[in-house]
Amino acid sequence: MTDGFFDCAEESAHYAFGVQLLLTQYASLVPWEREGVAELGSGDARAIAHVVRAVPALRVHGTDISGSSVARARETIEGVGVADRYTVEHGDFFAWADSAGGERVSTVIANPPYLPAPDGELLMPELWGGWYGNDLALRLLKAGFDHLLVALPSYSDPAGTLAVAAEQGFRVANFLAMGLEFGVYSREPKVREHISRLTAEGRGWAGEDEYVVAVALLTRSPELRRDRAVELLRALQLPV
Repeated sequence: MTDGFFDCAEESAHYAFGVQLLLTQYASLVPWEREGVAELGSGDARAIAHVVRAVPALRVHGTDISGSSVARARETIEGVGVADRYTVEHGDFFAWADSAGGERVSTVIANPPYLPAPDGELLMPELWGGWYGNDLALRLLKAGFDHLLVALPSYSDPAGTLAVAAEQGFRVANFLAMGLEFGVYSREPKVREHISRLTAEGRGWAGEDEYVVAVALLTRSPELRRDRAVELLRALQLPV
């Protein structure tokens, strides 16, 4: 964390690279060039601002519930020089999604809070993702969008998340997985003990001090020929 903001350079770089690779690789399935992309939780916008700069056709509308994050994001966007194609507003993403503005976009990118814990009384409460860590991912799957680019960690019940995705008509187009070491927030005893409990129940995977995060493209496109959900679970070290 830096000045009250969560910061993990390795994870952010992985997320940004995954978003850029999957959007460009699957541009024929995902209409982001025509519609633009919505973003759940922009944070300080550093990761996605550089993706927008690298992909000239990309337009992103971000929403963040934190006023300080929005202020930081706008500074970042101005500094990178992409304010004409990347905007961030202060508010609740799901309220925006229910509005007329949200309905015009069918693609969402998100690296949502995913720490699993019994409650949100944590070192950094903003990172709490609910009991299994996938509360926001599940809510996003049910929000009415057709294409989701989302980060899925191995210790936050990814099998449960993908089961709900399948129920909602999503399939996995592709993904980019990377191993990460536990950080200060996942090492917090309360969190670490809960992760151990969940993985023992078969709700995820984590090593002694490591886990895996995949950036995955989930889509309802009827043009997708192959569902890679099984490969994704294997990459996250889950039995299939």
